[in-house]
Amino acid sequence: MSQQIPDLATLHALGAAQQPSWPDASGLEAAVTKLRGVPPLVFAGECDELKAKLAAVARGEAFLLQGGDCAETFDGVTADNVRNKLRVLLQMAVVLTYAASVPVVKLGRIAGQYAKPRSSDSETRDGLTLPAYRGDAVNGYEFTESSRIPDPQRLVDVYNSSAATLNLVRAFVTGGYADLRQVHTWNTDFVRESPVGRRYERLAAEIDRALTFMKAIGADPDEFHRVDFHSSHEALVLEYEHALTRIDSRTQQPYDVSAHFLWIGERTRQLDGAHVELLSRIRNPIGVKLGPTTSPDDALALAAKLNPANETGRLTFITRMGAGKIRDALPNLVEKVTAAGVSVAWVCDPMHGNTFEASSGYKTRRFDDVISEVQGFFDVHRSLGTWPGGVHVELTGDDVTECVGGGEALLEDDLHNRYESVCDPRLNRVQSLELAFLVAEMLSQAAPARTP
Repeated sequence: MSQQIPDLATLHALGAAQQPSWPDASGLEAAVTKLRGVPPLVFAGECDELKAKLAAVARGEAFLLQGGDCAETFDGVTADNVRNKLRVLLQMAVVLTYAASVPVVKLGRIAGQYAKPRSSDSETRDGLTLPAYRGDAVNGYEFTESSRIPDPQRLVDVYNSSAATLNLVRAFVTGGYADLRQVHTWNTDFVRESPVGRRYERLAAEIDRALTFMKAIGADPDEFHRVDFHSSHEALVLEYEHALTRIDSRTQQPYDVSAHFLWIGERTRQLDGAHVELLSRIRNPIGVKLGPTTSPDDALALAAKLNPANETGRLTFITRMGAGKIRDALPNLVEKVTAAGVSVAWVCDPMHGNTFEASSGYKTRRFDDVISEVQGFFDVHRSLGTWPGGVHVELTGDDVTECVGGGEALLEDDLHNRYESVCDPRLNRVQSLELAFLVAEMLSQAAPARTP
C-alpha cells in the first residue's frame, strides 16, 4: 500500500471503535490477503462522477436520494431482491424529479452494507450470552454459538455478494429496466391498489404524455433510457475497507473501490480515530453521520480533517437528530458550518433517531416521526436560506411490516406479519413511495431558497 494510506496496525493503534473480535488471526490474514488481490468493485472514475453530482447537491442544484437495506444479507442476493430495491428507488426518484423539477442523484445503500455497529458486544437470551450479531460480514444472525463466532472468511463472501449485486444493478440500469418508458411497469402488485400507487399512476401517465410529445418533435435523449446509479455503505470493518483501497493508475491517488461513496457512522466518527483517519486519505466522496449531540466545533473539525481543501462534492453531512430534536439541534450546526465557508451537502437521515421498541418487542419506527424529521430538516434550511440536499432512508422493495403508520395505517399489532429485517426496521414499498411524494412537495417549496 502507498505511503498515503496508513497500514492496518497503525490504524488499529489509533483506536478503532465497533470492530469485531476475530478469534482466528491466521484466517483473518488469509482473508485480507485474498481481498488485496481481487478486482475493484467500482472504478475511480465512477467515484469522481458521483463527486461531481454531489457537488451539484452541495451547490443547491440537485437532490440526493440515498436508500436501501439497513443490513444486507447473503441470502438476500437474488435477482428479485435486487430488482425490487432498485425499482422502489427508481419510482421515488421519478416522483421527486417530476414533481419538484430538480435533478435527483441516485445512491443505493447496496452492494456492501453487510456490517453493523452495535450498542453491546454481546447478547443474552434465556441465560445464554453470545457475541452480538454484527452483520453478515462478521457473523451469523442465528442465535447459536457456532453462528455467532466472527468468521473472517465472511469478508470474502461480502466481496463476492457485492460483486454479484453490482453486476445485477448494472445490468438493470443499462439493459432497459431503468428506461423512463417503464414507469408504469415499476408500479406492480400491491402498490398499485394503494392510494399512493394510484397517485403514482396519474404521474406516470403525465410522464408518458411528455415522452410521447418529446418523441414527436424528434427528441429522444440517452437520459430517457438509462440512469446513473451508484453504491454506498458504512465503512465499518477496517480490514475490508483497507484491503479494497487501491492506488488509481490515472492519478496515483488512493480510492476505496468497495463502493462509490462511503460514510462514517455516528459511533465511529472520533476525530482522532481509525475510521476518520482512513477516510481522510481516500479520494471517494464521503459522508459522516451527525447525531443530536454534535456541536458546531465537532462538525468543523471533521470537515477540516476529512476535506482540508474544502472541495465541493467531497463531503456530505448526514444528520440523524430524531423528530423531537431536529428543530433545536440542526440550526446552530448549519449556521456555523455555513458561516465558516465550509462546502458540504446536507442530507437528512430521518430513520436512526426515531427507533423505539414496540410492546411486542419489535424494533420499529413511526412513519409520522420519519416525515416530521424530514419536514423539520426542510424548515430549518428554509429559515436559514440553505439547501436541504437530500434524504438517506432505510427501505426495502418488499411488502414488509416493520414501520408503523403511513397510508396503509400499519399498527404495532401488524409488525409480526412480515418483519424480515435482521437489524433495524425499514419502510416498505408503499411507505417509501408515500415518503417520496411528501418530500417532493417539500422540495418544490424549497426551490426558491436554492443558492445561485
